[in-house]
Amino acid sequence: MSWYKKLIPSGIKPMKSRSKVPEGVWDKCSKCGDIHYRPEIERNFNVCLKCGFHMYIPARTRLEKFLDPDKSNELGTGIESKDVLNFRDRVRYKDRLITAIKDTGENDALLVMAGELEQIPLVACAFEFNFIGGSMGAVVGEKFLVGVNHCISNGMPLVCFTASGGARMQESLISLLQMSRVSAALQKLSDKQLPFIPVLCNPTMGGVSASLAMLGDIIIAEPDALIGFAGPRVIRETVREELPEGFQRSEFLLRHGAIDTIIGRPHLRERIARFLRMFMQNR
Repeated sequence: MSWYKKLIPSGIKPMKSRSKVPEGVWDKCSKCGDIHYRPEIERNFNVCLKCGFHMYIPARTRLEKFLDPDKSNELGTGIESKDVLNFRDRVRYKDRLITAIKDTGENDALLVMAGELEQIPLVACAFEFNFIGGSMGAVVGEKFLVGVNHCISNGMPLVCFTASGGARMQESLISLLQMSRVSAALQKLSDKQLPFIPVLCNPTMGGVSASLAMLGDIIIAEPDALIGFAGPRVIRETVREELPEGFQRSEFLLRHGAIDTIIGRPHLRERIARFLRMFMQNR
């Protein structure tokens, strides 16, 4: 017996070590550092209860909260990425895909669902940022086209939540071609007088911001979202000038006319449904 245990009277039992707090119970806001009980923050659409910062939300969770319950079906489920270039940087592209699929449960960085929003039939897409940075490769482009074609065939509007670092470098020119593919598809949607509403989430960068993200009939952004093409360091080194603070945030872009409105995540369903009724009233 240890010497300190001999000093404890027989009627007193030593305290047991405190049990560890289970993982996944608390979330920390990456902006203000406040700690939130996870079920509570999930009920608030992953928006910080203290500072209002819009934290990461998985693409599938986002669409489940956005669309009417039990009225949606996923499109383009059989389309999967392939390493046609046998690309390798620090890690083989094939291995990156395996890891991303395992970590996210998705087969690529875009999720497409046909469903209803307040009883309005539509197709809604969402980028999964945790799948290789939400990068746009051949599968993302193909899935987006599947969503657009479904809208054209059924006379539906399209909504897309963007959260991406841009084109997928592991697919080289193939990924860059997706910018023209999705832009051409949106022109066909416009020719049919069907609305497209992009919702720019944090972050929306690179080839996604340079194509589909800025081609909407109404361009919406979430508060304090990072939106741009190149990063601020690259721009600063190129133009060799001091840049305005927050020049790539949604509030700055709204003041300078690059986007149309900023809507907090809890109010997106109601506001987008209102826009869609306005667009579709004569159809």
